[in-house]
Amino acid sequence: MGDQEFVTAAKKAIVKAFNERKGPLHPQLKEEELYVVWLVKALQNNKALLSTSRSGDGLYFEITNNGDKNEMYLDVYKKQENIRVPY
Repeated sequence: MGDQEFVTAAKKAIVKAFNERKGPLHPQLKEEELYVVWLVKALQNNKALLSTSRSGDGLYFEITNNGDKNEMYLDVYKKQENIRVPY
């Protein structure tokens, strides 16, 4: 699967999973609210980290395509803190 094809499939999978599980206080997520933070392809596998442009939601998505099994796996994270660490 090429990069653009994977990103398109990833966005669709994230939107579907989020909207099926969202609570009544969350508006539906749209594909155009997602952006790619990081993307890699290794052999037949793809992995991407995506976030939303929504202010203050802190949601972060990690999605992996297993090319051997034609399966995608989705992990959802929520940012809890941003701590400055001086060095």
